[in-house]
Amino acid sequence: MKDLFSIAGKVALITGGSRGIGEMIAAGFLANGAKVYISARKADACDATAERLSKEYGGECISLPANLAELEGIEKLAGQLAEREPKLDILVNNAGVSWGQPLDDFPEIGWDKVMDTNVKGVFFLTQKLLPLLRKSANAEDPARVINVGSIDGIKNPVFETFSYGPSKAAVHHLTRVLAAHLVKENILVNAIAPGPFPTYMLSTGVGGGGDTENTDWDRVGRGNPRGRVGTAEDIAGLAIFLSSRASAFTVGEVITCDGGTVIS
Repeated sequence: MKDLFSIAGKVALITGGSRGIGEMIAAGFLANGAKVYISARKADACDATAERLSKEYGGECISLPANLAELEGIEKLAGQLAEREPKLDILVNNAGVSWGQPLDDFPEIGWDKVMDTNVKGVFFLTQKLLPLLRKSANAEDPARVINVGSIDGIKNPVFETFSYGPSKAAVHHLTRVLAAHLVKENILVNAIAPGPFPTYMLSTGVGGGGDTENTDWDRVGRGNPRGRVGTAEDIAGLAIFLSSRASAFTVGEVITCDGGTVIS
Protein backbone atom coordinates (compact mmCIF):
# COMPACT_ATOMS: atom_id res chain seq x y z
CA MET A 1 0.00 0.00 0.00
CA LYS A 2 3.02 2.31 0.05
CA ASP A 3 3.92 4.56 -2.89
CA LEU A 4 0.43 4.30 -4.38
CA PHE A 5 0.84 7.69 -6.00
CA SER A 6 4.49 7.42 -7.04
CA ILE A 7 5.50 8.44 -10.56
CA ALA A 8 9.22 8.55 -9.78
CA GLY A 9 11.36 7.54 -12.75
CA LYS A 10 8.54 7.69 -15.27
CA VAL A 11 8.85 9.49 -18.60
CA ALA A 12 6.03 11.88 -19.51
CA LEU A 13 5.14 14.08 -22.47
CA ILE A 14 2.83 17.02 -21.80
CA THR A 15 1.51 18.99 -24.77
CA GLY A 16 0.63 22.63 -24.32
CA GLY A 17 3.20 22.53 -21.53
CA SER A 18 4.66 26.01 -21.82
CA ARG A 19 1.94 27.69 -19.73
CA GLY A 20 -1.39 27.21 -17.98
CA ILE A 21 -2.64 23.79 -17.00
CA GLY A 22 0.09 22.02 -18.97
CA GLU A 23 2.79 23.88 -17.07
CA MET A 24 1.04 23.11 -13.76
CA ILE A 25 0.99 19.39 -14.51
CA ALA A 26 4.60 19.48 -15.68
CA ALA A 27 5.63 21.13 -12.40
CA GLY A 28 3.79 18.49 -10.38
CA PHE A 29 5.34 15.64 -12.33
CA LEU A 30 8.86 17.07 -11.95
CA ALA A 31 8.38 17.64 -8.23
CA ASN A 32 7.45 13.98 -7.90
CA GLY A 33 10.40 12.52 -9.74
CA ALA A 34 9.27 12.14 -13.35
CA LYS A 35 11.30 13.05 -16.42
CA VAL A 36 9.16 15.49 -18.38
CA TYR A 37 9.04 16.57 -22.00
CA ILE A 38 6.87 19.56 -22.81
CA SER A 39 5.66 20.68 -26.21
CA ALA A 40 4.13 23.93 -27.41
CA ARG A 41 3.74 25.74 -30.71
CA LYS A 42 5.95 28.71 -29.75
CA ALA A 43 9.52 27.45 -29.44
CA ASP A 44 10.90 30.36 -27.37
CA ALA A 45 8.16 30.05 -24.75
CA CYS A 46 8.50 26.27 -24.62
CA ASP A 47 12.28 26.45 -24.19
CA ALA A 48 12.01 29.11 -21.48
CA THR A 49 9.43 27.16 -19.48
CA ALA A 50 11.47 23.94 -19.67
CA GLU A 51 14.58 25.74 -18.42
CA ARG A 52 12.70 27.46 -15.61
CA LEU A 53 10.92 24.32 -14.42
CA SER A 54 14.15 22.30 -14.47
CA LYS A 55 15.81 24.87 -12.22
CA GLU A 56 12.83 25.30 -9.91
CA TYR A 57 12.12 21.61 -9.30
CA GLY A 58 15.57 20.11 -9.80
CA GLY A 59 14.33 17.62 -12.38
CA GLU A 60 14.78 17.13 -16.10
CA CYS A 61 12.34 19.07 -18.28
CA ILE A 62 13.02 19.00 -22.02
CA SER A 63 11.43 21.26 -24.64
CA LEU A 64 10.15 19.76 -27.92
CA PRO A 65 8.23 22.53 -29.74
CA ALA A 66 5.65 21.47 -32.34
CA ASN A 67 2.43 22.57 -34.02
CA LEU A 68 -0.01 19.80 -33.10
CA ALA A 69 -2.84 21.11 -35.27
CA GLU A 70 -1.07 19.61 -38.28
CA LEU A 71 -0.08 16.02 -38.97
CA GLU A 72 3.41 17.13 -40.00
CA GLY A 73 4.00 18.66 -36.58
CA ILE A 74 2.57 15.61 -34.82
CA GLU A 75 4.84 13.23 -36.72
CA LYS A 76 7.83 15.48 -36.04
CA LEU A 77 7.16 15.47 -32.29
CA ALA A 78 6.67 11.69 -32.18
CA GLY A 79 9.89 11.19 -34.12
CA GLN A 80 11.90 13.50 -31.89
CA LEU A 81 10.68 11.75 -28.77
CA ALA A 82 11.45 8.32 -30.24
CA GLU A 83 15.02 9.47 -30.91
CA ARG A 84 15.42 10.34 -27.23
CA GLU A 85 13.42 7.68 -25.37
CA PRO A 86 12.90 3.92 -25.82
CA LYS A 87 9.43 4.16 -24.24
CA LEU A 88 6.82 6.61 -22.98
CA ASP A 89 5.02 6.03 -19.68
CA ILE A 90 2.61 8.98 -19.64
CA LEU A 91 1.11 11.09 -22.42
CA VAL A 92 -0.86 14.17 -21.37
CA ASN A 93 -2.82 15.58 -24.32
CA ASN A 94 -3.32 19.10 -23.02
CA ALA A 95 -2.65 21.35 -26.04
CA GLY A 96 -5.81 23.28 -26.87
CA VAL A 97 -7.12 26.52 -28.31
CA SER A 98 -10.38 28.45 -28.24
CA TRP A 99 -12.09 31.03 -30.45
CA GLY A 100 -14.63 33.58 -29.32
CA GLN A 101 -16.97 35.43 -31.67
CA PRO A 102 -20.72 36.10 -31.85
CA LEU A 103 -22.82 33.36 -33.41
CA ASP A 104 -23.79 35.31 -36.53
CA ASP A 105 -20.14 36.16 -37.28
CA PHE A 106 -18.42 32.96 -36.19
CA PRO A 107 -15.91 32.07 -38.96
CA GLU A 108 -14.85 28.79 -40.51
CA ILE A 109 -11.29 29.30 -39.31
CA GLY A 110 -12.62 29.55 -35.74
CA TRP A 111 -14.19 26.15 -36.18
CA ASP A 112 -11.34 24.42 -38.01
CA LYS A 113 -8.49 25.72 -35.85
CA VAL A 114 -10.20 24.58 -32.65
CA MET A 115 -11.24 21.17 -33.96
CA ASP A 116 -7.85 20.49 -35.55
CA THR A 117 -5.91 21.27 -32.38
CA ASN A 118 -8.31 20.02 -29.72
CA VAL A 119 -9.60 16.84 -31.36
CA LYS A 120 -7.55 15.82 -34.39
CA GLY A 121 -4.32 16.60 -32.58
CA VAL A 122 -5.26 14.41 -29.61
CA PHE A 123 -6.16 11.44 -31.79
CA PHE A 124 -3.19 11.49 -34.13
CA LEU A 125 -0.55 12.25 -31.49
CA THR A 126 -1.83 9.32 -29.44
CA GLN A 127 -1.77 7.17 -32.57
CA LYS A 128 1.79 8.14 -33.49
CA LEU A 129 3.04 7.55 -29.94
CA LEU A 130 1.45 4.11 -29.54
CA PRO A 131 4.74 2.30 -30.28
CA LEU A 132 6.45 4.06 -27.36
CA LEU A 133 3.42 3.62 -25.07
CA ARG A 134 3.26 -0.10 -25.92
CA LYS A 135 6.91 -0.53 -24.96
CA SER A 136 6.13 0.91 -21.53
CA ALA A 137 2.85 -0.93 -20.95
CA ASN A 138 2.50 -4.06 -18.87
CA ALA A 139 -0.20 -5.62 -16.72
CA GLU A 140 1.32 -4.51 -13.43
CA ASP A 141 2.19 -0.98 -14.51
CA PRO A 142 0.12 0.18 -17.50
CA ALA A 143 1.06 3.12 -19.70
CA ARG A 144 -1.20 6.13 -19.32
CA VAL A 145 -2.88 8.61 -21.63
CA ILE A 146 -4.58 11.61 -20.00
CA ASN A 147 -6.69 13.83 -22.24
CA VAL A 148 -7.49 17.32 -20.95
CA GLY A 149 -11.08 18.20 -21.82
CA SER A 150 -13.18 20.86 -20.14
CA ILE A 151 -16.36 21.36 -18.17
CA ASP A 152 -17.49 23.25 -21.30
CA GLY A 153 -17.69 19.82 -22.92
CA ILE A 154 -20.20 18.79 -20.23
CA LYS A 155 -22.27 21.93 -19.72
CA ASN A 156 -22.99 24.92 -21.94
CA PRO A 157 -20.08 27.41 -22.06
CA VAL A 158 -20.47 30.86 -20.55
CA PHE A 159 -18.66 32.53 -23.44
CA GLU A 160 -19.45 32.66 -27.18
CA THR A 161 -16.93 29.95 -28.04
CA PHE A 162 -19.11 27.87 -30.31
CA SER A 163 -16.48 25.35 -31.40
CA TYR A 164 -14.70 24.97 -28.05
CA GLY A 165 -17.40 23.15 -26.07
CA PRO A 166 -18.19 20.69 -28.89
CA SER A 167 -14.47 20.03 -29.35
CA LYS A 168 -14.07 19.16 -25.67
CA ALA A 169 -17.19 16.97 -25.71
CA ALA A 170 -15.52 15.16 -28.60
CA VAL A 171 -12.34 14.76 -26.52
CA HIS A 172 -14.38 13.22 -23.72
CA HIS A 173 -15.99 10.68 -26.03
CA LEU A 174 -12.73 10.03 -27.86
CA THR A 175 -11.28 9.20 -24.43
CA ARG A 176 -13.89 6.48 -23.95
CA VAL A 177 -13.39 5.13 -27.48
CA LEU A 178 -9.60 4.95 -27.12
CA ALA A 179 -9.88 3.52 -23.63
CA ALA A 180 -12.01 0.63 -24.86
CA HIS A 181 -9.52 -0.18 -27.61
CA LEU A 182 -6.29 0.20 -25.64
CA VAL A 183 -7.13 -1.25 -22.21
CA LYS A 184 -6.41 -4.76 -23.49
CA GLU A 185 -2.91 -3.55 -24.39
CA ASN A 186 -2.35 -2.23 -20.86
CA ILE A 187 -2.66 1.39 -21.94
CA LEU A 188 -5.16 3.23 -19.76
CA VAL A 189 -6.90 6.29 -21.17
CA ASN A 190 -8.76 8.78 -18.97
CA ALA A 191 -9.65 12.47 -19.16
CA ILE A 192 -9.71 15.49 -16.88
CA ALA A 193 -12.37 18.18 -17.35
CA PRO A 194 -11.00 21.33 -15.68
CA GLY A 195 -13.09 24.24 -14.54
CA PRO A 196 -11.70 27.72 -13.78
CA PHE A 197 -7.92 27.89 -13.46
CA PRO A 198 -5.69 30.99 -13.66
CA THR A 199 -4.74 30.50 -17.30
CA TYR A 200 -4.18 32.72 -20.33
CA MET A 201 -7.29 31.31 -21.98
CA LEU A 202 -9.61 32.08 -19.07
CA SER A 203 -8.00 35.47 -18.53
CA THR A 204 -8.98 36.50 -22.06
CA GLY A 205 -12.56 35.46 -21.34
CA VAL A 206 -12.97 37.32 -18.04
CA GLY A 207 -11.52 40.60 -19.27
CA GLY A 208 -7.91 40.16 -18.23
CA GLY A 209 -6.62 40.20 -21.79
CA GLY A 210 -4.43 37.16 -21.20
CA ASP A 211 -2.46 38.88 -18.43
CA THR A 212 -2.58 36.10 -15.86
CA GLU A 213 -0.47 38.01 -13.34
CA ASN A 214 -2.88 40.95 -13.11
CA THR A 215 -6.25 39.27 -13.68
CA ASP A 216 -8.50 39.52 -10.61
CA TRP A 217 -8.65 35.79 -9.87
CA ASP A 218 -10.24 36.40 -6.47
CA ARG A 219 -13.21 37.97 -8.21
CA VAL A 220 -13.42 35.08 -10.67
CA GLY A 221 -13.14 32.57 -7.84
CA ARG A 222 -16.00 34.08 -5.88
CA GLY A 223 -18.36 32.72 -8.52
CA ASN A 224 -17.15 29.15 -7.91
CA PRO A 225 -18.77 26.87 -5.27
CA ARG A 226 -15.34 26.38 -3.64
CA GLY A 227 -14.88 30.16 -3.53
CA ARG A 228 -11.67 30.18 -5.55
CA VAL A 229 -10.10 29.20 -8.86
CA GLY A 230 -8.05 26.03 -9.16
CA THR A 231 -4.39 25.76 -8.18
CA ALA A 232 -1.45 23.88 -9.64
CA GLU A 233 -1.73 21.36 -6.80
CA ASP A 234 -5.36 20.65 -7.71
CA ILE A 235 -4.74 19.75 -11.34
CA ALA A 236 -1.32 18.16 -10.84
CA GLY A 237 -2.66 16.00 -8.01
CA LEU A 238 -5.38 14.56 -10.22
CA ALA A 239 -2.94 14.00 -13.09
CA ILE A 240 -0.53 12.23 -10.73
CA PHE A 241 -3.35 9.99 -9.50
CA LEU A 242 -4.22 9.09 -13.09
CA SER A 243 -0.55 8.27 -13.78
CA SER A 244 0.13 6.15 -10.71
CA ARG A 245 -0.66 2.73 -9.26
CA ALA A 246 -3.62 4.30 -7.47
CA SER A 247 -5.58 4.54 -10.74
CA ALA A 248 -4.65 1.21 -12.33
CA PHE A 249 -8.31 0.08 -12.35
CA THR A 250 -9.70 3.41 -13.58
CA VAL A 251 -10.44 3.30 -17.31
CA GLY A 252 -12.23 5.65 -19.70
CA GLU A 253 -13.35 8.14 -17.08
CA VAL A 254 -13.86 11.90 -17.48
CA ILE A 255 -13.13 13.42 -14.07
CA THR A 256 -14.09 17.02 -13.37
CA CYS A 257 -11.63 19.27 -11.54
CA ASP A 258 -13.80 22.34 -11.19
CA GLY A 259 -14.51 23.19 -7.55
CA GLY A 260 -18.07 21.91 -7.90
CA THR A 261 -19.19 23.98 -10.91
CA VAL A 262 -20.84 21.18 -12.87
CA ILE A 263 -22.48 19.42 -9.94
CA SER A 264 -23.86 22.70 -8.61
